[in-house]
This record gives sequence, structure tokens and C-alpha cells, in this order.
Amino acid sequence: MSTWTTDELRRLDQLTEIRVAGRRADQTVRTLTIVWHVVVNDRLYVRSVRGTEGSWYKGVTRHHEGAIAFDGQTRDVTYISDATADDQIDKAYFAKYGNGSPTRAITNAAAKQTTLRIEPR
Repeated sequence: MSTWTTDELRRLDQLTEIRVAGRRADQTVRTLTIVWHVVVNDRLYVRSVRGTEGSWYKGVTRHHEGAIAFDGQTRDVTYISDATADDQIDKAYFAKYGNGSPTRAITNAAAKQTTLRIEPR
């Protein structure tokens, strides 16, 4: 498994959206979906605002592999369930996206169940 470069993490932190997709059993990539993301402790995290019922979340957790697209590039990635930094992730979402209802939705209990760390492959 490779790691994100400092430049990639900086750019990811600046972007307001990325696109994520899971990989099917036949190794094709599902349709990329726009999500909010945060960088915490040099790691990239996403959550499903619809909790475990979110279609993109179901797709990426089926095989825990897929792709993300950002800044004109697409990268193969691994999705890892990781709730170890949830408090910091909440703070990062509020700092990045403000205190509105979308941020409250991405930091509620249902969304926290879907915290995924994204690692490049």
C-alpha cells in the first residue's frame, strides 16, 4: 500500500469535494459519487451523510476497494473502517464546511458509523 504525498494531502484538504466509487466483483469501478471529505493527521476520511444506507457507502464497503477522483486525477484506493479519530474528524468537518445542517448531518451518530479512511493503492 502506498501513501498520500504531502502535496496530495494539501490539495485534498483545500478541495471541497471529491468523488468516490467502489469496485465491483468483476473489478470494474462503480459510478463516482461526490462526497465531502476531511484530512486529519495526514489521513483522508469520508462519511456517508445517509449512514449505512448510502448507496456509495454500500458500494465501497462491499469489497473495500475502489477509486477516488480529485484534481483531474483518478486513484485506486482502499477504504478502511476507522473510527479512531471521530472527534477530530467532526471538528475538521465543522472547520471546513461550517455549522450548517449538512455538517450536522455528516457528524451525527448515523454518519459516524460510516467513517472510512481512504488509502491509496
